[in-house]
Amino acid sequence: MRRSSALFLTAAMTCAVVAPLSVATAATAATGASGASGGLDRAALREAIAVRPDDHASGVVAEVHKNGQTWRGTSGDVVTGQHISPDAHFRIGSITKPMEAVILLQLSAEGRIDLDESVQHYLPGLLPEDRFKEPVSVRQLLNHSSGLPHDLEGAPGVSPDEEIERRHDYLTFDEVIRQTLRPEGRPAPGPHFSPGTRQEYNSFGYRVAGRLIEEITGNPYQDEVTTRILKPLKMRETRPVAPGRSRPVPRPYLPGYLSKVDGTPVDVNVQGGLPTSMTSTTGDLDRFISGLFDGRLLRPAQAAELFTVPKGADGKPLPYADGSNCNTGPGRGTACYSVGLMSVPLPDGTVLWGKTGSDPGYRSGVFASRDLSRRAVYSTGTSGAPVNGAPPVSLRLSLAAFGN
Repeated sequence: MRRSSALFLTAAMTCAVVAPLSVATAATAATGASGASGGLDRAALREAIAVRPDDHASGVVAEVHKNGQTWRGTSGDVVTGQHISPDAHFRIGSITKPMEAVILLQLSAEGRIDLDESVQHYLPGLLPEDRFKEPVSVRQLLNHSSGLPHDLEGAPGVSPDEEIERRHDYLTFDEVIRQTLRPEGRPAPGPHFSPGTRQEYNSFGYRVAGRLIEEITGNPYQDEVTTRILKPLKMRETRPVAPGRSRPVPRPYLPGYLSKVDGTPVDVNVQGGLPTSMTSTTGDLDRFISGLFDGRLLRPAQAAELFTVPKGADGKPLPYADGSNCNTGPGRGTACYSVGLMSVPLPDGTVLWGKTGSDPGYRSGVFASRDLSRRAVYSTGTSGAPVNGAPPVSLRLSLAAFGN
């Protein structure tokens, strides 16, 4: 058995790196005057992605679309001082979750899976019956209402140097599931709550979903995502990690760093990961969110799942389990995740839908309004200690892009 590693299942935990402030540069392609009413304020966007000392970021790449105008920008690498290309590749972390959801929604439309049927039905024996007595539906896996434990729950933490050393580890779906539900040397976890009674963001449910995709189709996950999503949308710059191997981020790439205990930054562009791990670009992720919302990937009945949060018997959104997510806007404290996506309210009442993702060294996001008139993609390379909540750069970028 491969050595257990939480490195690819959590955000990077790094120490601060002291580096000079970078100057943001931008390549733009747009119609209309800069800062025009209803358009993009390019000066504000450039300022938003300029890396500041408390950002704990090594660099930024971003792309914004609003009312037919487009802006693309980058900051320089604050660790090396090198230029970062607007076409830079980066690791996308949990932005792969909507892709998993799409595959299962397509299988549902094909009549090969029932979202209301249980995991126990499709994968008998996967959930130990002595601890998981209630059925967990496929839909509950995807909308984070399953109540399942978290990835490798209860595993001991690792030091920053151990995280760096283990970055080449690769874990299959079966290995993550086994090491979570049937761990060696520590108590086995049980459910957090009865399925369908609350919402709690849960990556482990998507490991089970990935295993389900492979069971139903008989194909590796990487083949299914390539055939069903990457090729149809011409996402030529998006690449799954090769099974069982570590792989560098293709050039040009956005550098992401982890810091050793002594503060030395280490570029972690070569990593292993999971069967769902991918590298991509802002342009390709914009193609994905556009194709997802405009009907190229899903039929109307399945697409509706993307914009529906789970509700209780009273018809109201489920309560969110704690205050770590779903804590803004009029629905604060209740479910904000749908099947594969999360909702983010803007000050003007517009709701963006999309997904964030974290891999060691990287924090990324892609969001859009349902009519696709507003879209934003960003990735930040990390350089220091983790920051709670959304990356400061992403907050500044959203205000600069859609705050007026």
